[in-house]
Amino acid sequence: MPQNHVEKLNLKEVIAMGVGGMVGGGIFSVLGLAIAQAGHAAPIAFALGGIIALLTGLSYSRLGLHFQSDGGSFTYLEKAFRSPNIAGIGGWLLLVGYVGTMALYAYTFGVYGSAMLGDNGGQNPAMHHLLESLVLLSFLGVNLYGVKASGSSELLIVTIKILILALFAIIGLFYVKSDHLLPLFNQGGLGVIMGAALIFVAYEGFELIPNAVNEMEQPQRNLRRGILWSIAITTFIYVLVSLVAVGNLLPDEIRKYGEYALAEAAKPFLGEAGFLLIGLAALFSTASAINATMFGTARLGMVMATEDALPAVFGFRRKQNNIPWVSLIAITACTLAFVNLANLTIISSFASSTFLLVFAAINLSAWHMRKTIPGNSWTPLLGLILSMTSWITLLAYLWRSSPRSLYWIAGIYLVVVAAELLFSRRRVFLRKRS
Repeated sequence: MPQNHVEKLNLKEVIAMGVGGMVGGGIFSVLGLAIAQAGHAAPIAFALGGIIALLTGLSYSRLGLHFQSDGGSFTYLEKAFRSPNIAGIGGWLLLVGYVGTMALYAYTFGVYGSAMLGDNGGQNPAMHHLLESLVLLSFLGVNLYGVKASGSSELLIVTIKILILALFAIIGLFYVKSDHLLPLFNQGGLGVIMGAALIFVAYEGFELIPNAVNEMEQPQRNLRRGILWSIAITTFIYVLVSLVAVGNLLPDEIRKYGEYALAEAAKPFLGEAGFLLIGLAALFSTASAINATMFGTARLGMVMATEDALPAVFGFRRKQNNIPWVSLIAITACTLAFVNLANLTIISSFASSTFLLVFAAINLSAWHMRKTIPGNSWTPLLGLILSMTSWITLLAYLWRSSPRSLYWIAGIYLVVVAAELLFSRRRVFLRKRS
């Protein structure tokens, strides 16, 4: 028994944590959005998203090694800037960003669940709403009860979904029609940036690796390698999967099938079995991602409450098992409202916008502390520039094509800033500490 206590995560497990966090369901539903914007160049849009993630990953690894804290992004912002409100707003943004990703996972679960139950045209919205609500309420019950997936079962889930996507990509490559891929920039160069910005939420997840810096073997060596390898593997999978999808479906088909375009893309070479395989992978991935995200987000809310960045009620825990029940219920309620009131474009663009902003702030933190933490100054600066360029491009695209999404984003951000200014008592907290 004592040796289990000192067991540390090896490099393979760190990489699995990162890949599992990123390939959590986003790719199954946002692929259609990426192709709609980038056209034949959708694989390049995914590659661009991967480059932004890699640069940001380097900033996370530097900050993670320097602070050796499981507080993650919230701690880095707190340490990098004197104003406590910056860390507070960053924490709130993370919180609502995770609500956005859970909404995306639940939405995807509802879409694929409905399609597999025979509602291929989305003609039964009630079934979709029922499934996306049920999956959230089910995992609220699981988390309130205290059941948590073990590391070995998470590794198994990651392996299964990666194998299914790899099977789809490798077999599908032999069926790609070259005329479906040319001309490469059929939607223009700007469409590639728009596509990358709109689907950036598919890269959210690697930022959780530094939170486990104290639980991994040789962190000085494995933290950076774990982050970079997990992003590289995920990018490779996304580029291949999008290449196969573009090469097997016509633009009209992608528009028609929308959220479950990936499952339809498997039909030309794997038949109905391919549709079911991708559908099951989507249900499997989204369910595990909802569980993991809900577990982590509720604890982020609890940590923020203990530092007076959230109302104290978020820190309430059950005596029997220390579960932050108020945080869990509040976060699930917000996710339920969001997923049932918004559409895929709103959910995806909000989550992508939020993580582009959070990652820009982390790159800024690494650049701001360039004289304190080892490493060059150009990678965080380039990461900051690319994150902000993508964010501005996303807002410009939404302004032109989906103003409603922009109103949602602006409204939630106003609530976030107001909430930090109203509820935060961290100025007093920090004054006492200094």
